Amino acid sequence: MNAESGTAEGAQILLVEDNPGDVRLTKEAFKQGRIENDLYVVSDGTEALEFLTQEHEYSDAPRPDLILLDLNLPRTDGEEVLLELKADPELRSIPVIVLTSSRAEEDIARSYELHANAYLTKPVDPDEFIETVRAFEEFWFSVVRLPPEVEK
Repeated sequence: MNAESGTAEGAQILLVEDNPGDVRLTKEAFKQGRIENDLYVVSDGTEALEFLTQEHEYSDAPRPDLILLDLNLPRTDGEEVLLELKADPELRSIPVIVLTSSRAEEDIARSYELHANAYLTKPVDPDEFIETVRAFEEFWFSVVRLPPEVEK
């Protein structure tokens, strides 16, 4: 897959989000963007960890280039996902953007303590939400150089 952004292939993005409305808005924002990508969606932290470790139904899942992580998730919450992800030498280099409705300073501080690469608060307005997603898409896939996959 060739992207017009100059990357060899489209970005693989894992969205960990349990709110169907936010999933729809994120998909819409990426569709409107100029950067080609593949968006994979899981709805809780347990599924996210299975996707990342290629377990169960996710045995063929690709390694994502970027993870968008909500904190308030069923089963395994976002903090636990971050903790496990950043403790795994094969996965810790994947950038994680916390994209959540929480504005609590303790959530922000804790996310960075757990090595999140960015913390974004979801705007309530759908148009602002789409603009936020497009802005970080542009930054992470046009400006930033993402780490290469770690050889096993």
